[in-house]
Amino acid sequence: MISFRPLYLTLAFALTLGTSAAEPAPPKLAVVIAVDQMRADYLMRFRPYFVEGGFKRLLEGGANFQNAHYRHAITLTAPGHAQILSGAFSRDHSIIANEWLDRDSWEMINSVEDRASPLVGINPGELGPAAALAPAPTGRSPKNFRTTTVGDELKELHGAKSKVISVSNKDRSAILLGGHKADGAYWDELGRFVTSRYYRPELPAWVLAFNAEKRAEAAFGKTWDRLLDPAIYDKVQGPDDVQGETVNYGFTRTFPKRMDGGAPTIAPKFFDAYDNSPSTTVALGEFAQRALVEEKLGQHEATDLLAVSFSQIDAIGHSYGPDSHELMDSMLRLDRVLAALLDRIDREVGLKNCVVVLTADHGVSPMPELAPGHPPGRVKGADLDAVGIRALDTAYGALPAGDTWLVRDNAAYHLRPAALAAKKISAHDAALVLQKAFRALPSVAEAYTRDELLAAPPEGDNVLAMTRRSYNESRGRDLVLVLKPYHFLARATGSTHGSPYDYDTHVPLLWFGAGVPKSIHTENVGVDDIAPTLSALLGIPAPPDAHGRRLF
Repeated sequence: MISFRPLYLTLAFALTLGTSAAEPAPPKLAVVIAVDQMRADYLMRFRPYFVEGGFKRLLEGGANFQNAHYRHAITLTAPGHAQILSGAFSRDHSIIANEWLDRDSWEMINSVEDRASPLVGINPGELGPAAALAPAPTGRSPKNFRTTTVGDELKELHGAKSKVISVSNKDRSAILLGGHKADGAYWDELGRFVTSRYYRPELPAWVLAFNAEKRAEAAFGKTWDRLLDPAIYDKVQGPDDVQGETVNYGFTRTFPKRMDGGAPTIAPKFFDAYDNSPSTTVALGEFAQRALVEEKLGQHEATDLLAVSFSQIDAIGHSYGPDSHELMDSMLRLDRVLAALLDRIDREVGLKNCVVVLTADHGVSPMPELAPGHPPGRVKGADLDAVGIRALDTAYGALPAGDTWLVRDNAAYHLRPAALAAKKISAHDAALVLQKAFRALPSVAEAYTRDELLAAPPEGDNVLAMTRRSYNESRGRDLVLVLKPYHFLARATGSTHGSPYDYDTHVPLLWFGAGVPKSIHTENVGVDDIAPTLSALLGIPAPPDAHGRRLF
């Protein structure tokens, strides 16, 4: 056997070369588009009103995976964006929420917070009193992201021969899509595109020039009204004025809306209105086009990657819900921005030389007021806190005034070590007391202790397995709640997401371009399948923590 090993290796290598020679050349450019809070059903609901070159181009010319879902329970922006190009779950990549409680400092931290990487392109004081008073200038980087992405694997294999650029309206979206080795990650702060010193010491000239055009300021005082006849929106979405919609940022519940933040001059509230309006989508689309040209994407020796995450759909969905006129109009305007971006890519690189994938980071629930057969489920965090404290007081006796048993972190709880030590009880026993109390509430579907989650099997489609995939041992809480369908925590109006239910997990998944067969797929697939599939199309190793499979 030993004497034949060299011959075996020679034949195996020759076969590998032959197989590689038969593979098509990797595309010149990969384009990954994420639409924050876009539910899968929007594609069909609004399809009759899309233009030819946007969503329709992808639907009619590529592969449509109609039954794509997130397989984790905590469906939030940061965990979703962290998964798209890593293929990993929070249990591995450690991005468990948009913000979470750091158990060392007992302070809430941002998912992409890094005070050693201050922002570039804006002064901290402009971001508000909290940023100005922070111990160090507000900073951002992928420091908390403990895995790699498709972009990282591209850079690892090709180095400077490949370029990775990520852009978004949100910092966490740009950073988590871009990964650790991105050549640039840019996001919107007060109408300007900025980055951090993690990526570069100053903005490139083309970004400075783009910011100098002051697109946000140009939107001040303009009116946002519907693109189409209001009767069409009534037919598709129902009435414009609905109880539960948010009145804020100077916007009324109905169209038309004046973009001024409710003030006669530009003030901080105006930028909130701008972030909720389609103007911010238009600006990001134009910025992505500028990045394509200025960074010469698709023109390097190896494959380049452009990631674009549109955030306005999320902002408007939170304020008005998925069944609003505002949401429909925002989707129709995004469709036109998408068409313009794809047209520009076709002119600069040629879509035949590109692979495009479009998905979302999560979906969204109907507003409780519109959920058929379900009473409104707006749950107050203070009411939950009171239930937990009362249960622990009853079991172990009240704490001295000023002490506290627990701290709420999103829809979860941390038990205070000092309180446990004072009462000489374990976190395990206290968590069981909390679990029993919360399971008795009509708004709570399930409550899982830390020990229960760590012992749960890693696979499965039940809520326990989904919650386990969202649970990270080093950053995990002592008790995690799952609310019942159409129940929200701490939102008096509008809608939200973050649950394991279909309306939050079911997202679009469209593939288009080089190496993509024109097809429709109805089988259940995961968003974690994107990274292995894209890696295969690009001829690079999949990220090491990717759990999914190659789709085609």
